[in-house]
Amino acid sequence: MADFWQPFLLTFVPLFIVIDAIGNLPFVIALTEDSTREERRRIINLATVTAAGVGLIFLFLGRFILSAMDISVGAFAISGGIILMIFAVRYMTTGHMVEAIKEEMVAVVPIGTPLTVGPATITTLLLLSTQFDLYIVLISFGLNIFIAWATFVAAGFFMRVMGRGGLRAVSRVFSLLLAALAVNMVIKGLELIGVLPTVA
Repeated sequence: MADFWQPFLLTFVPLFIVIDAIGNLPFVIALTEDSTREERRRIINLATVTAAGVGLIFLFLGRFILSAMDISVGAFAISGGIILMIFAVRYMTTGHMVEAIKEEMVAVVPIGTPLTVGPATITTLLLLSTQFDLYIVLISFGLNIFIAWATFVAAGFFMRVMGRGGLRAVSRVFSLLLAALAVNMVIKGLELIGVLPTVA
């Protein structure tokens, strides 16, 4: 039994950290603030499926896909950061990250990817798959995706408690944090491709 739990913890914990469902919850709240309860649940479900699909694709085919398209993980990180920055700037200037009719888009990008499963998660999955049995990595990833889904579902509770006015005020603050996260992702990508020196 110990042969299972040790590698499980060594794969579960890194994925839990990089997926960071709790840290992403405020962004999910900001992105779904204008949605009804049914729309929010549909967005969360689609985002979770998207995140799981992207993770599984890169877990099994990631190295082949990136090498075949001549795309580095650093370039992937930069593109993800640019996407997040666009959403953050849009919210700060218009008060909306997306139009209500585009709920499927916000579920896929940015909630599904790159917020839930982005460059950090993909890199971690690729690294873990070279160190541990694939079934262990799959179990850890699947459990983390479920935790992310459950955490995002709780967004509705926080939205009811905070009220629309409080939610909008907090969302403005977190849009700045989202912009900072985007910049950090771009910087990390530039470090990975060697444009900037890696900071320890």
